Amino acid sequence: MSSLGADSAPQDPWAGAVTGLDRAWGWVRQLLDGGSTEWAQWTRPGAPLGRVVPGAQQLELLRRLNETSAGHTPGDTPGHTVPATLARRVLEASAPGRGRPDLELVGAARDSRFGARPVDPSALDDEELLRVAGYLLAQDLVALGPVPRRPDALPRPWRRRYRLVGDPLLSDPLRRELVARGRGPRPGGLIVIVGTDLDRMLADAWTARCFDHAIGSWPEWVETWHQRGQVPPRVDLPRIARTWTERRGPGPVHVVTDPALLPPLLGVRRLQVPPRPGLAAAELARRLAAVLGLMVTPARRTELLVDGLLPRLPQWTLDAGLPAVPDEHRDWVERRARRMARQLARAGHPGLAGGPVTGPGVGDGVLSLAMQMLLGGWKEQR
Repeated sequence: MSSLGADSAPQDPWAGAVTGLDRAWGWVRQLLDGGSTEWAQWTRPGAPLGRVVPGAQQLELLRRLNETSAGHTPGDTPGHTVPATLARRVLEASAPGRGRPDLELVGAARDSRFGARPVDPSALDDEELLRVAGYLLAQDLVALGPVPRRPDALPRPWRRRYRLVGDPLLSDPLRRELVARGRGPRPGGLIVIVGTDLDRMLADAWTARCFDHAIGSWPEWVETWHQRGQVPPRVDLPRIARTWTERRGPGPVHVVTDPALLPPLLGVRRLQVPPRPGLAAAELARRLAAVLGLMVTPARRTELLVDGLLPRLPQWTLDAGLPAVPDEHRDWVERRARRMARQLARAGHPGLAGGPVTGPGVGDGVLSLAMQMLLGGWKEQR
C-alpha cells in the first residue's frame, strides 16, 4: 500500500538520463490527471508523489477506469476523468485474497532473484485487477448499507397456509415478496416445491450461494457436484418431494415448474417472477463475499449482498448472461435431469425438461461491471 501526497511541487527541469523510476512517477501523475496511456508507451518523467510507486495492479486498474470514464479520449489527454478521491483510493488500496502481492513495474524496478518479478501492467489478467476493485467495492458496500425497504405489511390472519421451498432464486425472493404483502407462510397447508430445468436450477443454487458467502467458481462448483454424483439439496426436487410426502402424505405436496401456476396455490392473484442475476453479477458477489467476510459478521455480509448489492446491480446484469453448464458436464446434467423427471413422474409430479443451455464464458463482464460500479453506477440504483 502506498501513500500519495496531496500536493506536488513544480517539477524542476530534468537533467541527465531519465531513470525507470522517474518514468514511473511520471506515469502515476498522468493517471491521476485522467490519462490512459499504457505503461509500455509512457516516456515522460515525473517527480515522486510518495515513498514508493503504487503496485502494478492498482495502476492498471486506474488506467482502465480512466479509459472507461464517460467521454474520455484515449491517450494521455483526459476528457471526463475519474474523481480524484476515487483515483487515490485505487492507488492506495490493497489486493486481498489469493493472488500475487503488489507488483512492481517492469523497467522501473530492479529485477531480483527473490519475490515476484516486475510486470507490464497491461499483461495482468482481470483476476488481479478484480482483487483491488473488489476490495474497494466492499468498502463502498459497507458504507452504503442495505437499500431501505418499506416495512412489511401486517400478517393477514386469513392468509393461505403453505410452505414454499425449492429453487433458491425462485422460492426465497417470492417468499420475501409474500411476507412483505402480509401473506407469508403459515404452518400446515400446502407444500409448494418450486423448480425449473435442472441446468437452470444448478446455476440458481450456485448464484444464491454467491450472495451469501465465499464460494468457488461456477466451473469448480459444478465439478464438485458431478464428482459426488449428486445435485444440491435445495434443487433435488424428487428428494424434497419424497421427504415432505413421508411427513405429510402425498395430498398437500405440489411440485411446480411453471411460475404461472403459483398464485392460486399461494392464495394471491399474481406474483412477479424475480429477475435472476447473470454470471457477471454472481462472480462479483462471490468476490465481495470473500472480502466482506473480513469486515463484517456472516449475517451482515448476507444482508449487504442480498439487500445492498443485489438491488443496486445495473439492469444489464439481470436475466442475461446466465451461467451455462460447462461442456464437460453437459452429459451428466442431461442424464441427471432425465432421472429426476422419471422420479417425479412416478411420484405423480410434473417432470423436468431441457438440457444445458449455452451462455457466456467464465467471468465475462465481471471487471466491466466492477469498474462501472466503482465509477458510481451502482450508487444511482435506489
